[in-house]
Amino acid sequence: MPLTPPSRALTGPRRRSLLATAAGAALLAGCSDGSDSESTGRSPSAAERARARAARESRGLVERYDAVLAAHPALAERLAPLRAEVVRHAEAFGGARQASPRATETSPSASPSVSPPVAVPGNEKDALAELAAAERSLADRRTRALLDVPGELARLLASVAAAGAAHAYLLTEGAK
Repeated sequence: MPLTPPSRALTGPRRRSLLATAAGAALLAGCSDGSDSESTGRSPSAAERARARAARESRGLVERYDAVLAAHPALAERLAPLRAEVVRHAEAFGGARQASPRATETSPSASPSVSPPVAVPGNEKDALAELAAAERSLADRRTRALLDVPGELARLLASVAAAGAAHAYLLTEGAK
């Protein structure tokens, strides 16, 4: 009689696959020079629009991290590395460098197009769950956008989407 391994339901990605995904994402992000040769016309190309949208979405995610950090300062040590990665994602897509949360609070030169404040749940667990949902949703949108953009930008989107999925895992499952 052959020996069969015990069956168990998979509740999420395996640790090995997350590490491989994160490592692959880091390698792919390091390969990108941030330029696309397809953007030579006067009107923005589909790639330029996708890049601008991705930068804007990453900056919006940084704002979510900042709101959670402002509401729950005890999460700073846990969220700081993830927030820093999201800032780097925005920069990779051509977005301006975001200052630290403390610097943006005291900066007198706030942009006139500042989005409304993000509502943050009162307890840390729910705040982390909402942040994870935002990361997951953005990673899913970026994955769907892969078919509509040229090679280098598609690789960057895939890399950042993989990192976002890993962030979502770390924000929820990784804490258990």
